[in-house]
Amino acid sequence: MKNMRKKICILLAICLCLSICACGNPQGYGVRAVATLVEQDYILAFRTGDITVFYVSAALQVLNAQGKIDELNRKWFGSYPVTFEKDAEALNKTGMPEPRNFVVGIDLDSFPFAYKDANGAYWGFDVELAMAVCELLDWQLSLQPIETVDAYVELSSGNIDCAWGGIALDQKMVDEGKYEPLGPYVHNDIIIASRAGSGITSKIQLRGKRMAMNINDESREALESVPSIKNKLGQIIRLTGGSVECFQYLYDNKCDLVLTDSTAALYYKNR
Repeated sequence: MKNMRKKICILLAICLCLSICACGNPQGYGVRAVATLVEQDYILAFRTGDITVFYVSAALQVLNAQGKIDELNRKWFGSYPVTFEKDAEALNKTGMPEPRNFVVGIDLDSFPFAYKDANGAYWGFDVELAMAVCELLDWQLSLQPIETVDAYVELSSGNIDCAWGGIALDQKMVDEGKYEPLGPYVHNDIIIASRAGSGITSKIQLRGKRMAMNINDESREALESVPSIKNKLGQIIRLTGGSVECFQYLYDNKCDLVLTDSTAALYYKNR
């Protein structure tokens, strides 16, 4: 009888541990990249000749020295190479700017760098970082949704002061001096990802699979750039809710794959 009770207690303890582990990861899935379509870098962009870039750069250097950028990195990614210079005295060297309203253009399709949350508020790694910069500089922050492809028009027209929030610029335009760039600070790949444990581990296994993707031009162009992969896929499900909706489809078994950013996949991998 004692042995039977002991076995029952052990089984109950195992069940309790398993239930705790399941609560820690309610989705129950890891994420695996199975194909890379496009490689890109995220950059902050200002109008050519605008000295604002020097104050923002100095503020980022100070925040990095204070550990704020590492703190946000851990919060959003667990760990990821986010590259800014580090100098606790940077603002002392540039001097403090005058108070102002700083209008930042953010691409809401760049989760988790910038997106609209369930309450309709703008949020993400870059949004929080821009908030910290403005707090340090005594600026008021205004956020303006834009499309990355419109960054030059938005800047040159004066609608925004900075394009920042998962912005991958056309390198040719950067080289031509269309922007005053700061960065790159993050590398990002546009990838196709599967659930870890789904058995889909490489691009040779994509034939006939259902894939969810965002309807934006960047995602469409990324898929079109690799026809050998596009032609293998079965159903392609185009969604309006960005990476958040795509991953929900993946978790709900409504698709086998998602076309997404490597940084978004890292975010979900660490949930």
